[in-house]
Amino acid sequence: MPQVLLVDDDPDTIGWMTEFIRAEGFTVGSVDSLRAARIHLTRSKPELILTDLMLPDGQGIELVNEFEAGELPELVVITGHASVESAIEALRAGATDYLVKPVDIERLRGILQRVPKTEHLREEIGELRNELLRLGRFGHILGNSPAMRKVYDQMARVAPTSASVLLVGESGTGKEVAAQTIHELSRRKRQPFLPLNCGAVSPQLVESELFGHEKGSFTGADRQHQGFFERANRGTLFLDEVTEMRPDLQVKLLRVLETKSFMRVGTNEAIATDVRLIAATNRSPEKAVAEGRMREDLYHRLNVFPIHLPPLRERGTDIELLAEHFLAELNEQEQANKRFSPEAVAALYAHSWPGNVRELKNYVHRAFILADEVIEAELAPEAFLQPAHSPVLTIRIGTPLEEVNRRVMEATLLECGNVKRKAAEMLGISLKTLYNRLAAYNAGKGGSEDGADGLEDYDDEDDAPEESRRARR
Repeated sequence: MPQVLLVDDDPDTIGWMTEFIRAEGFTVGSVDSLRAARIHLTRSKPELILTDLMLPDGQGIELVNEFEAGELPELVVITGHASVESAIEALRAGATDYLVKPVDIERLRGILQRVPKTEHLREEIGELRNELLRLGRFGHILGNSPAMRKVYDQMARVAPTSASVLLVGESGTGKEVAAQTIHELSRRKRQPFLPLNCGAVSPQLVESELFGHEKGSFTGADRQHQGFFERANRGTLFLDEVTEMRPDLQVKLLRVLETKSFMRVGTNEAIATDVRLIAATNRSPEKAVAEGRMREDLYHRLNVFPIHLPPLRERGTDIELLAEHFLAELNEQEQANKRFSPEAVAALYAHSWPGNVRELKNYVHRAFILADEVIEAELAPEAFLQPAHSPVLTIRIGTPLEEVNRRVMEATLLECGNVKRKAAEMLGISLKTLYNRLAAYNAGKGGSEDGADGLEDYDDEDDAPEESRRARR
């Protein structure tokens, strides 16, 4: 049987928790101090340690120092309501989760159910490290540069825990891919992974998407709808562009993180949820807090374990590795054997890649279509060859303004490597406005008004509206 060590100086807590954990199929050892716990650990190696944060002779989190790197069992701290911030610090120090007194039985049961999988996760992470050495791949992520190796180390450390993760990086650096890799290395891997782009969904719909709604709660709510927190229970919820969320929704998100419960729109009934949250932003979160775009208390709750994803221009030979990988995929799909010339490879390194990995993938696809057998340097976008000059778009006098707007938008998208967020910034409009105009232009070509038939417009997976991504699936 798996073994649990309880560390608490409250006899009542030890009593009921011991009885409950045994009923769940574990053997239980219990001690009442940090010193006694250290002695116990010299005699046995439990799969789970449940420790009160504040003990008579120190803090329970100090037990992480009793284990070598990579050998720490799941360690969960138990704290009172007044010490939630201390629990966050414990997660940063190496704890895998925390419980708030009075302990919620279902939360404790969920932690116990994850325990037997710990060893498998360590083996899986070890296999990924071996694959990285052989192939330059870590889960879904390709790259072998020192900057990315640092990211992999951080991901391997945080994945087996339940700590919230904040991914920070420019648009196109692969934040959703990183989030999915963390999920698949966690104890929640067999449960749902649901992504939601907070910046690409109408502000009026975000609350319903997150928390769900009851039938009749607002105009058009003709049936009950389960939100992401309900559908992702026991799994992982990925909130991209979290700094774009309305302040009132940030308050509700913070409440979910603190209480592990939420309410559907149109009801006051609380629903318990056990969701691991991974958030992402392409902004500086500290700057977003300073500008009032993000609540400081929410930032600290999400920033338990921050990971910075480096831009492609800082990843050295990963540029060539990724380009060759994308080209190999296209060769396999099209039964071709195209290759880059040495001059084309040199051009890859000369470009700054403002759209990062997404821009590189789009470029390789375009060059593949245009090339015969060898992709030459002249197939590089004009920005590669003349970085100091912007392309010129010629428009005949008298062209209808709607047509002018459409052509300028499409040309700007092409210039940005189809990175829609960068195109929106260059055009001086919001990302949502850009999506709406693209949908309208597509509708004019025969697509639907809501853009559902024009999914080719949304080929930037990280930036696509959630409605379009669901339609794709």
